[in-house]
Amino acid sequence: MFKRLQSMFTNDIAIDLGTANTLVYIKGKGIVLNEPSVVAVEKATDKVYAVGAQAKAMLGKTPDSIAAIRPLKDGVIADFEVCEYMLREFIKQAQKKRHFVAPRIIICVPSGITEVEKRAVRDSAKHAGAREVYLVAEPVAAAIGVGLPVDQPSGNMIIDIGGGTTEIAVIALNGIVCDTSIRVGGDEMDEAIVTYIKKNHNLLIGDQTAEQIKKTIGSAHKQGDDQQMEVKGLYQVSGVPKTMKISQSEIREALMEPVQQIVDALKQALEQTPPELAADIKDRGIVLTGGGALLKGLPELLREQTDLPINLMDDPLFCVVLGTGKILDDFEKYRPVIMR
Repeated sequence: MFKRLQSMFTNDIAIDLGTANTLVYIKGKGIVLNEPSVVAVEKATDKVYAVGAQAKAMLGKTPDSIAAIRPLKDGVIADFEVCEYMLREFIKQAQKKRHFVAPRIIICVPSGITEVEKRAVRDSAKHAGAREVYLVAEPVAAAIGVGLPVDQPSGNMIIDIGGGTTEIAVIALNGIVCDTSIRVGGDEMDEAIVTYIKKNHNLLIGDQTAEQIKKTIGSAHKQGDDQQMEVKGLYQVSGVPKTMKISQSEIREALMEPVQQIVDALKQALEQTPPELAADIKDRGIVLTGGGALLKGLPELLREQTDLPINLMDDPLFCVVLGTGKILDDFEKYRPVIMR
């Protein structure tokens, strides 16, 4: 009876707490929030100025009195207090009026997370108003989200490329058999573009401009005609703003290092895979999810490097949170996948 009453006044929540974006899923409603993981804070008073999309628009544009902070780095919490506030704000926005009873929350975390980092995530969620906090590894959640049979004795390989981490895991019988987690993702790709343009064109650009370049002409494999894009930044030689044309082949060269790290991690994960499960992967192929999977030509490059089928999912950005939502909807069925 008490549990039924609780369910009337609260909504259980699934959260994909990402370096770049935080997505919130509410039981019975689906995805209700998708916001950048950014908080703007007044330095003098520690008062929060903006959260989410509003705060992201301020990145690189704030006066000295305001700092736009990304509280997560490489998939884990870098600023405990700011992350706690961000979670509280997102939970409040997602629940709207339903906050008489604290919610039960399931949060996705990188598979390579340490015990200290797990505790930081749990504590942040508790302080943000959670009644109970459960953690699930991102590759497992992504696999459930795309409908892979994670409870079967057959190998399912998944690559989840996020903003701060790339998770590569072989999943069978509700657990990760072997995994490789590297702290390379969309953010490192943006940094590589910033560094390349500064070094080769003497043009200073910000992370948001680099992200736009990556989305527009970024590629990991040759894609037909060599497109070009106008890029605005600060020209170091004269010290004044300038517009330059950058080609797709140049951005492909800029992204070569972080992309190669992902390829190397995949090869390492395949080497660690037990032979019986490797045979399953050869038949089924590898599933590609996460926002970083949207980089043009990445499936083709991975297919070329491994000679295995690479299956890019529709809406790869939502696979992890949808999987976490499925766990929430049928908690007893998926209880074995919860991190102890």
